[in-house]
Amino acid sequence: MEIFTPPSPGTFLNNTELTAIFRCSTQGGMRRSHLTETLVIVSNHTKSVYDDRWIGEIFHYTGMGQTGHQSLKFSQNRTLNLSASNGVAVHLFEVFVPQQYTYIGEVQLESPPYQESQLDAKKIMRTVWVFPLQLKTALPPAISAASLQQLIALKQRKISRMSDAEVEHAARRTEQRQVSQRASTTTYFQRSIWIAEHAKRRAKGKCELCVKNAPFLRKNGEPYLETHHIQWLANGGFDTIENTVALCPNCHRRMHTLNSNTDIKILQNRAKFGNNRTKPK
Repeated sequence: MEIFTPPSPGTFLNNTELTAIFRCSTQGGMRRSHLTETLVIVSNHTKSVYDDRWIGEIFHYTGMGQTGHQSLKFSQNRTLNLSASNGVAVHLFEVFVPQQYTYIGEVQLESPPYQESQLDAKKIMRTVWVFPLQLKTALPPAISAASLQQLIALKQRKISRMSDAEVEHAARRTEQRQVSQRASTTTYFQRSIWIAEHAKRRAKGKCELCVKNAPFLRKNGEPYLETHHIQWLANGGFDTIENTVALCPNCHRRMHTLNSNTDIKILQNRAKFGNNRTKPK
């Protein structure tokens, strides 16, 4: 095995530099190197069909295989699954900006992999394996707030082309009761963009507090509404469908200024019962 030194967490690399350091393939989200006895895993948030996400301090990484059901016996899924005993060190990179690989650090399995349903590259529902990974030595490095916002905008454009059923499925799958934070230029809560999109579609162009039409349309013709967590994330609220609503800017400001119990109860009722807006008798 060749002796090598991994980069410091937070280091930006291009693909050529990554390949040269780890002596691995130039392609793929899971790259095994027999020369350095490492497995490089890349979570490319800018174009991946997978739904990788941080929940608390655990990174939930979707295994290898873009179409059809995934197998733990397939290629590098097997390597990662056996990484606690096969002597292969696992190194995580995330991509927030195209062609820029951010080194996060060496990771290890925090618990056994589990299965869930996700859409594949052909938008067909299939079963995947998800690996819960924990950094060995530190918290994730700070990420540029501008990069995170740019990534959210990119994902929102992609989500806008998906069906209501696809959005709702992803929203329910990505609900979090322990909402993770990423260190950036400001504290940043990693909220599910699926849940935010689901709330806006559930609202059907009307504020879920005052029930008036959105004040204006975006350039793409969609009603402008802002998402709001009824119980604030900063106060321990959950990033879930029933804690997320779509509000007009005026009511959003009202909730952050007054946050009255009466308004909270109205929003909780409307988030729970969707388009009915009131609890069925």
